[in-house]
Amino acid sequence: MALNANYSFEELGEVKCSIIEKNCSAERVEFLKKLLEFNGFTVVVVNSPPPKTAAKPIVPAGTDAPVETTPPAPVITTFTVGVTDLTFNPINGVYNRQLKTEDGKFVTPHYWKQIDKESQDEVWYWKKRSL
Repeated sequence: MALNANYSFEELGEVKCSIIEKNCSAERVEFLKKLLEFNGFTVVVVNSPPPKTAAKPIVPAGTDAPVETTPPAPVITTFTVGVTDLTFNPINGVYNRQLKTEDGKFVTPHYWKQIDKESQDEVWYWKKRSL
């Protein structure tokens, strides 16, 4: 476990990795993998374990009716993304302007979160923006 909660490490596929994001969709994985590999990182992607949930019984109050169970939630495939560079932190990478897009602009928080399709690095991240 890392000393700082912002730096989390795990073994992904028998490789020690710095965790970028957990429970990502396939589209998010493709975006992150393309961006991080362009910036020279070795990306490791594994399936996230399914959430551990037990069926909870539904018992009507004050009755001796038979116990019903809720149906299990549908299983959604999610992924965990990591990089083999243990010194990399995605928060620092974005806010310290360490990452670049393919067109040479710096990665902004809005681009990282996929709010903007293109990085607008001329706009300060702390300025209020309308979406």
